[in-house]
Amino acid sequence: MITNKTLKLSLKSLRDFAKKRLPDEELIRLDEKDECPLEIVHHMCSPDKLGIQLLFIPEEFGGMGGGAYDVYCICEEMAHIDLGVATAVLATFLGSDPITMGATQEQKKIWLTKIAEEGILFAYGATEPDAGSDLGALQTTADRVMDGDRIVGYKINGSKQWISNGGIADAYTILASTPAGPTWFILEKGLKGFAHDEPENKHGIRLSNTAALSLTDVYVDADRLVGGVEGQGLLQAQAVFGYTRLMVAAFGLGGGWAALDRAIPYSTKRIQAGAPLSEKQGYTHKLIVPNVARLEAGRAFIEETAERIDAGEGSLNTEGAIAKYMSTEAGNAAAEASIQALGGYGYTHEYMVEKISRDVRITCIYEGTSEIMEMTISRDRWQLHLKTRGQYYHDQAKKFEAMHQQHPDVGANFAALSLHALAEVLEKARIARLTRHQHILLRIGEWIAYAESAGSLARRAALMAEGKLNEKTNQRFDATGIAAVSRVFAREAALKVATEGMRWVTGAGGASDAEMAAFSTAVGLPAIQRAQAGMLADMDFVADVLYGRVAKRQAQPNAA
Repeated sequence: MITNKTLKLSLKSLRDFAKKRLPDEELIRLDEKDECPLEIVHHMCSPDKLGIQLLFIPEEFGGMGGGAYDVYCICEEMAHIDLGVATAVLATFLGSDPITMGATQEQKKIWLTKIAEEGILFAYGATEPDAGSDLGALQTTADRVMDGDRIVGYKINGSKQWISNGGIADAYTILASTPAGPTWFILEKGLKGFAHDEPENKHGIRLSNTAALSLTDVYVDADRLVGGVEGQGLLQAQAVFGYTRLMVAAFGLGGGWAALDRAIPYSTKRIQAGAPLSEKQGYTHKLIVPNVARLEAGRAFIEETAERIDAGEGSLNTEGAIAKYMSTEAGNAAAEASIQALGGYGYTHEYMVEKISRDVRITCIYEGTSEIMEMTISRDRWQLHLKTRGQYYHDQAKKFEAMHQQHPDVGANFAALSLHALAEVLEKARIARLTRHQHILLRIGEWIAYAESAGSLARRAALMAEGKLNEKTNQRFDATGIAAVSRVFAREAALKVATEGMRWVTGAGGASDAEMAAFSTAVGLPAIQRAQAGMLADMDFVADVLYGRVAKRQAQPNAA
């Protein structure tokens, strides 16, 4: 784990580099060229220059040994600069993850040291044209090459699709089926029969290289089998899902804020009907404040999950899925709103919000689509609901009711309402056996993500009030500001769970006309609707914080 001072210096170096080498005009120019700026990527991953790759590599192999929290901070900052370049950098660490998690000590020493000392670029070769994100539908094969009874190597045949760094990597981890099951192999560029296509002509992240790979009788020695044992590939991939999805969540967070950080100052200068847009609720309360609340809910869940991974709690795949779902959906919505915020200007290539919107869209797709995240979340948490006889989320709600007694301003009471509502919706779905409908399962995943994130943001606000928040955390808001943000989001989460839960349970035939009044009471809809009191005032306050108007507003009554 690196120190806060070291992390802050790394972030400052990254910002200074971007300011000098990647201003908006240059990013727009590179986007139009549709070409990965390889020299920039190598500079960022060079040990004698920026050395970003060192944060991802354990100290024993020449790196700095950054934890999940450190990597989240770096990923957010990279995405805030440019998601295409960030993807090119992250691809190396995604590509080396099978080695980090499953390789022999000798393999780790060879390859992780190469990344640290030479800055070589990796690519992660899992996705296939017909299988997509379903690693279980793998079609690439690795046939044993024998010398008597001894396996001396493998011949790999197949194709890979949508591979970040596919055309520029120095080395690749390739997932292929062996007689014992899916297995990772390490391949270097230039092997006979190993080729890549031209870069994909993508909607966004055009500063990253994405290319298909083809493998025709590509021979590798047996020592290139990661871990030395066949059939461990899916386990090795699943072991890092929580971690890698957390990094993409940070990309959504950074991209969303990159867009808002352009829309907010724009609105202070754009005059409409005699006043700047920043003074108009129709602008701030539709396009800015709700997106800020959702992004910060995503941040809270990212940070909690990162801390738990660093504490040794495991891969936390479901928590990683919640973090990714919330943060990437929020980032995508914030970027879309920022185009609207700039009006006609936002729709042109000349303004960065248009590019950011195209870029951040991919975060809802790669490393598992939002729909896969929803399914992952719902399946896991559904089991908890069943095992606890419907009490899991009621028990969680009670914790926030207790928190509300200690911190009445952080929105914990609203988070509790959302969790109680969630428990009742899940129980109604269980009784009516509604999870046989895939759409209901997906919606359950969304409601769970919102309710749990509301709780996470309330905890973050409470910790900040107590001065106990991680010292490496983002300091965009003070304790009063983040408490208001938490209240705004928790109200939205409670209303979403209750109203949409009732809608889809009823829509799937899980509640009759005669049951509707009792169902509404059970989910707490009347209380949730009453909880919306004060919402506009909280949104006003969050807008004042974002626009630096708090001190001015507070001084006005005294002046009168």
